[in-house]
Amino acid sequence: MSEKIKVIVSGALGKMGMETARAVHNDPELELVGLVDIRARGEVFGDIAGNKEISLTIHNDLDKMIEMTRPDVMVDFTNPQAVYNNTRTALKQKITSIVGTTGLNEVELRQLEKLALDKQVGVAVIPNFALGAVLMMKLAQEAAQYFPDVEIIELHHDQKLDAPSGTAIKTAEMITANRQPIPARNSREFEKISGARGGEINGIRVHSVRLPGLIAHQEVIFGGVGQSLRIRHDSFDRVGFMPGVIMSIKKMITTTGLVYGLENLL
Repeated sequence: MSEKIKVIVSGALGKMGMETARAVHNDPELELVGLVDIRARGEVFGDIAGNKEISLTIHNDLDKMIEMTRPDVMVDFTNPQAVYNNTRTALKQKITSIVGTTGLNEVELRQLEKLALDKQVGVAVIPNFALGAVLMMKLAQEAAQYFPDVEIIELHHDQKLDAPSGTAIKTAEMITANRQPIPARNSREFEKISGARGGEINGIRVHSVRLPGLIAHQEVIFGGVGQSLRIRHDSFDRVGFMPGVIMSIKKMITTTGLVYGLENLL
């Protein structure tokens, strides 16, 4: 491995991909060696992102990009349809993978874990790179011991493809691990409009809001007799995710196997 960690960004035309490219370029311990996006038509990153010092051309073929650059790490911010194959491609080439794209299911996670172990590299699947979001999830997990009745509202920009968010799913899983099962409070409840009560994960209702102007937000609402507790996190700018992305790159380069969730890297 070179002195600097060589990084490629997959999904470089997306907002998170662009922000990641800037962050990697600006870190003295990392070297941005390649940018790839299936929508690319040979654009120069600096021309479209306003960073003239980044003169890399964005390519549309991940295999060719890997062959050209021989990176140490791939960061993936693509879409739920592409992320699994992208990550398999990288791991097969013994490239550490940082996955910020949500949508991987349990079977896919296990297969990626096996492949990473076989190739003796690391793969990090991070539903949310914001430190505040990780703290929100951990606080919600703690509160679940005392407030088993809970619902989750997650709010994102209107271009987000999947619902609910990976953060909401991860939060529900963490809460489930730390609360006693409870019977339905209102067995006679019915929906006059299908979906009005949101989706359900392990008995926890999850509601997804998609509106322009939003970035990434989540509120966990606990209810108890005569009181309620709300834990909320708001991301107002994607730059807030970048410390988590950079930390993941540097920690995973010496890690083997699967890491799921930023809290396991703190």
